[in-house]
Amino acid sequence: MNEKLDRRKKYTRKVLKESLISLLAEKPISDITVKELCALADINRSTFYTHYSDHYDLLSKIEEEITEDMNRYLHSYNYEHEEESIQMTEKILEYVIENKLMFQTLLNKEAAPTFEKRMMDLTRGFMRNNWMDEHMANKHESEYLSSFVISGAIHVIKDWIEKDMDQSPREMAVMINHFINYGFSYLE
Repeated sequence: MNEKLDRRKKYTRKVLKESLISLLAEKPISDITVKELCALADINRSTFYTHYSDHYDLLSKIEEEITEDMNRYLHSYNYEHEEESIQMTEKILEYVIENKLMFQTLLNKEAAPTFEKRMMDLTRGFMRNNWMDEHMANKHESEYLSSFVISGAIHVIKDWIEKDMDQSPREMAVMINHFINYGFSYLE
């Protein structure tokens, strides 16, 4: 009986997440109502409220889940070696492919204004803890550098999604890592 209840909970949460992403692809979170979300998911509103306090809570849970997944990827590689850094970036890009609609939607600031910032904060913290402290003495410069690098990488990924992922994750990972490590000299 307990397993059946767990499967039902998982299904309910899954269909609600998919429905919210679908609605976010059309309009911003502020224009979405729990009523229309439940109608699309074919879920009773009382069932919705047993899982989430409102649609913002659901969006936050989706973002938390992605953040946890990304954090796992970031902490599973050694960044002293460029090849491992490329492998980690490739793994993240494969995750983006598996969840294309979700990333395409959540990286749209009008639809989900907090997601891109959450990704930047996660990556900035990781860079600060794993690379910047060893390589840069000036804290202010390191903050600006991390903003520059992370914003650039996120926008390259957004462009890649817009171009229907026209390069393989491996090609994109190599490109992003070379841009970060070699800047304009990469083009020479």
